[in-house]
Amino acid sequence: MENKAFLEIADLRKSFGIGENKTCVLKGIDFTVNKGEFCVLLGPSGSGKSTLLNIIGGIDNADSGYISINGEKTADMNEKQLTTYRRKHLGYVFQMYNLIPNLNVKENIEVGAYLSDSPLDIDDLLKTLGLYEHRHKLPNQLSGGQQQRTSIGRAIVKNPDILLCDEPTGALDYKTSKEILSLIEEVNRKYGSTIIMVTHNDAIKNMADRIIKLRDGQIRHNIINENKISAEELDW
Repeated sequence: MENKAFLEIADLRKSFGIGENKTCVLKGIDFTVNKGEFCVLLGPSGSGKSTLLNIIGGIDNADSGYISINGEKTADMNEKQLTTYRRKHLGYVFQMYNLIPNLNVKENIEVGAYLSDSPLDIDDLLKTLGLYEHRHKLPNQLSGGQQQRTSIGRAIVKNPDILLCDEPTGALDYKTSKEILSLIEEVNRKYGSTIIMVTHNDAIKNMADRIIKLRDGQIRHNIINENKISAEELDW
């Protein structure tokens, strides 16, 4: 793992509303993530973690401060450059799968491949995802876990530098959640993607390299996990 800050977040601030209805959601967030690191953002509802993830993903803008990925600052980009940046650098996995209902598994993943100059081999990826036998099924013929695997496939087929995961196991049962976490772990290991995951689940921090704990829009703890365990060993 390179010890060079790949993702840099500097004095990030964000508020919603105006006047007496103004709410400060992020209050000067500072941290860095190295290339290939698995970073978990932990915190209660309202702590600012999803807003932070959306700003890293270029879905939302900060009021001040900046985000830099591999030396490129998002704040310096126009809309066209930002769109290119998102396509080039980022993959997204949400709690809701957002699959295209009339496309089969392989076709849903191919949608992500069209956004990339150097996509991963789709058949190889389908096998890594455990979806090769299901590649011709439509989303409504899949379990929740298989749908989430498909959405992960769509995100990583374009070979993104950073995989952003917003509560990826939030809608899944315990067994399926652990399978999905094992898959994300495998993606991190096999493809070297830097992973930023938002979760309410405190146990997930134990499989991360870096743990960022947020409360009331501020970082309370930024911890390097020296005793990392595998997803398989997690328990909650």
